[in-house]
Amino acid sequence: MRKDRKNSEIREVSIQTDYTKHAQGSVLIAFGETKVLCTAMIEDKVPPFLKGSGEGWITCEYRMLPSSTITRKFRASSKGKIDGRTMEIQRLIGRSLRSVVDLSALGERTIWIDCDVLQADGGTRTTSINGAYIALCHAVNKLIKDGNLKKSPINGQVAAISVGIVDGEALSDLCYEEDSSATVDMNLVMTSKGEFIEIQGTGEERPFTKDELSQLLSVGEDSINDIIKIQKEYI
Repeated sequence: MRKDRKNSEIREVSIQTDYTKHAQGSVLIAFGETKVLCTAMIEDKVPPFLKGSGEGWITCEYRMLPSSTITRKFRASSKGKIDGRTMEIQRLIGRSLRSVVDLSALGERTIWIDCDVLQADGGTRTTSINGAYIALCHAVNKLIKDGNLKKSPINGQVAAISVGIVDGEALSDLCYEEDSSATVDMNLVMTSKGEFIEIQGTGEERPFTKDELSQLLSVGEDSINDIIKIQKEYI
């Protein structure tokens, strides 16, 4: 059992909105020692495959800064390409946000979400989703305030959490130490209606049972409900 918090209890959350000057939505979000800067910027055009469709688009870029980890992490630009993990995460963030937005109601514009990990201690992708949703809401609110949209195209709320089996226990919101020793590792993305957007689960050291999966989904859903309540305070 954890000594600092209950199995389904999330780490201490800190959120600062309007963190940067130029982005239409910007959020500095921290889950424990994991800190991510999430920004949303609006561009009045769409990718070629959507041109003339009347639909908008939401896309994401995700990066870990060199000093975000104990040993310096090389920038993608120094390698000349994005690694597979980074590509997977930014696609996950984009999918998660698009699932709760009516893109036809957004109009032919793109909202760029940038998630830059300032400090990593487990759960960087889930923290990014939680902060990116708030940044997206702020950007859309600005479109409405400026008279560029009549109503919000956002039709739901989305949040995410990491869960895992550590020492035989189902734990939620894993820090790096817990994550590195987890025998089963999973990321959950859900809506406020209790619908699943993504379930990414892996038996790191062994297969896991249906009962363990149920336990992970249970603690994860409890945590996501807590996150959704926190998000509402900032949107």
